[in-house]
Amino acid sequence: MKRLSSIGAAVSMGLAIGVLGTGSGCSASGSAGSAKADPEAAARTLMRLDDEWSAAAATRDAEKVASFYSADAIAYPPNEPVAIGREAAKRVWAAYLADPSFAISWKSNDARVSSCGGLGYTSGAYTASYNGADGKKVIEIGKFLCVWEKQPDGGWKAIRDMWNTDAK
Repeated sequence: MKRLSSIGAAVSMGLAIGVLGTGSGCSASGSAGSAKADPEAAARTLMRLDDEWSAAAATRDAEKVASFYSADAIAYPPNEPVAIGREAAKRVWAAYLADPSFAISWKSNDARVSSCGGLGYTSGAYTASYNGADGKKVIEIGKFLCVWEKQPDGGWKAIRDMWNTDAK
């Protein structure tokens, strides 16, 4: 199984900050969320959702993990092809979770939401572990960036998800 190591999160982080900073996620009328968007409250919601998502990964249930993605989400797993759509992202997670030695958890340390409340991001750190080819336990420390979009029902779904390991 290919492991979690790649480059590119810093570039994506800059892109997400640029997108949110320009007010993207707002319609021509200036609103993608409610007329009274509260970006700080929405950012707290994204932090909570990320905590729930990490807890879902601990259950080893790929369906539950994939439920945090929008139907048309794109995941950028390290050292693998881009996974386009929730079902493709689910297959990536299912492959990781099929390894009984694999474990992962993450924690957001930053979340922001556009002023109109339609797009946001979370970023933070993760720890993954698994048995390497030699049978010894491998521990990876890495970072992630996830872009979220408010859905018509008022909930949030991940629309872009990227993670990679820190260089040693």
